Amino acid sequence: MVSIGTHQRVDVTDAAASLVRDLSAQHGPLMFHQSGGCCDGSAPMCYPVGMFITGPSDVLLGTLDVGLDAPVEVFMSESQFEYWKYTHLTIDVVPGRGAGFSVEGPTGMRFLIRSRMLNEAELAYFGLGR
Repeated sequence: MVSIGTHQRVDVTDAAASLVRDLSAQHGPLMFHQSGGCCDGSAPMCYPVGMFITGPSDVLLGTLDVGLDAPVEVFMSESQFEYWKYTHLTIDVVPGRGAGFSVEGPTGMRFLIRSRMLNEAELAYFGLGR
């Protein structure tokens, strides 16, 4: 895994980071928006910055340092965040083809989310302790 610091809500595997770097060379700066279930299930969708416009109802989950000049931002809708706020998300990549909306579509690979529950230290850090 690529280390992006402690107490982050989102991370990226080395394989996914490598694909993001390759895609960035082709498409320029990229961002992710965690899909809410329409069209491609709950896949993280990767877009060139500016192609998907975020708004006040989107939550910035964090940034991914994948070795580019600028970090890659990861967003999710506020309503979906209410369901996922107790989880840590890791963006990974597997062989296959997802929906045509995300830039990795033509590569024969697709991004996916792996999740786990936040640990006690993370819960406390994010103000979600019991």
